[in-house]
Amino acid sequence: MARVLVPLADGFEEIEAVTVIDLLRRAGIEVCTAGLKGRAVTGSHAIAIEADTTLDEVSGQQFDMVVLPGGMPGAQHLREDPRIPKLLRNQAESGRYAAAICAAPSVLAAAGLLDGRTATSYPGFLDPATVRGLELSDAPVVVDGPIVTSRSAGTAVDFSLQLIELLASRAVRDDVEERIKRA
Repeated sequence: MARVLVPLADGFEEIEAVTVIDLLRRAGIEVCTAGLKGRAVTGSHAIAIEADTTLDEVSGQQFDMVVLPGGMPGAQHLREDPRIPKLLRNQAESGRYAAAICAAPSVLAAAGLLDGRTATSYPGFLDPATVRGLELSDAPVVVDGPIVTSRSAGTAVDFSLQLIELLASRAVRDDVEERIKRA
């Protein structure tokens, strides 16, 4: 079974985090949420979440994918935490997935993971002039090798379904998509 880490920083976008967590778990994918400063984390719209663990407690564990929710100032907190770029670079060096939505692709860029890649983000959070070889797309979800980016809270379901397809299969994605349509 695939294992996914979702680091949560105060100020994260709730729709982006919870949609990813929920849909991946519906697909039978193991999702671990980890707070940067503790288990209690508050989103950008004052919704409090209790993470499964802390980032320090999962340090050194391997995950098939790391997914960064956006939101402000959540994405800024992720970018400024020295553990996150190190985690992302370790993912890249071992050929495992890194994914980010909305403002969080800027965290991937800061870690050097978007150099020479195609990516998307919330408008204004990625600048091709500052990321070597970046091709900026306005697509809702972009997959470029082991890097997956998505545009905004409004694309969170599409983003999550794409992650399911990459980690499980098209059939599992289709099953989850059908179940949420009926629900």
